[in-house]
Amino acid sequence: MIWELRHKHKISLLIEVSGLPRSTYYYYVKHRNKEDKYSEIKKQITTINHENKGRYGYRRITAELHNRGYVINHKTVQRLMKQLGINCKVRMKKYRSYKGEVGKVAPNLLERDFYAAKPNTKWVTDVTEFSLFGRKLYLSPILDLYSESLVSYTISEHPSLYMVTDMLEKAFQEIPDNTNLILHSDQGWQYQHKQYQRRLKEKGIRQSMSRKGNCLDNAVIENFFGILKSELLYLQEFKSLEHFRSELENYLDYYNNCRIKLKLNGLTPAKYRSQAINAI
Repeated sequence: MIWELRHKHKISLLIEVSGLPRSTYYYYVKHRNKEDKYSEIKKQITTINHENKGRYGYRRITAELHNRGYVINHKTVQRLMKQLGINCKVRMKKYRSYKGEVGKVAPNLLERDFYAAKPNTKWVTDVTEFSLFGRKLYLSPILDLYSESLVSYTISEHPSLYMVTDMLEKAFQEIPDNTNLILHSDQGWQYQHKQYQRRLKEKGIRQSMSRKGNCLDNAVIENFFGILKSELLYLQEFKSLEHFRSELENYLDYYNNCRIKLKLNGLTPAKYRSQAINAI
């Protein structure tokens, strides 16, 4: 009895010192030992964040949780991520462009219509440069606009014609002849080369080119390069150019086969494209 009175007296003193309302104090005492109903979700959020190296924001983490069978609202995921101190490390840089003239080599067949109703109807390509350790590396990919998936790519230390034609040959293995698909690029010298143009004609592909100096005419692949650099080049540290090349190849596989897109119903580009091809 005496012990109970002393205990109640101590509690009263604690409440008085803390300035908390008595009801609030007892609420926290009641719930402090209550099991966290989101403990499993928190583990999954941490795992997804680790697997994707901090590249996912709360919306894509929510989509991936749904893919794994968890039913949860994106606002709850956002709150739990804040509690865990997890946030997306990627900060995208916006591209700016200006209008230019239409190329003389090939017309602009795409005309910024980036919608493709099915795979292998519209492809886009370009070359981007990476400069590290006093050396340079070049990436030449082809994206299918249907799912923005990688059809093929080549990596080279020199921006040669072979880099582009080798990329073409790999992509040509994915389709039959005379599909009449559009392959869009900028006005780079590689795309104006007679050998490049001849291979497209032989395969039955229509060549399309952007206006000079206007990256918005090829905005999808420019956006892809922006994602790649934000999620790889600016996010990691590299020991050498060879190390970067290895990580670049890993990232391209990750982008195609592991990185989900919300506009693709939470599927990866490769899976979304594959489903459509199999349904044809």
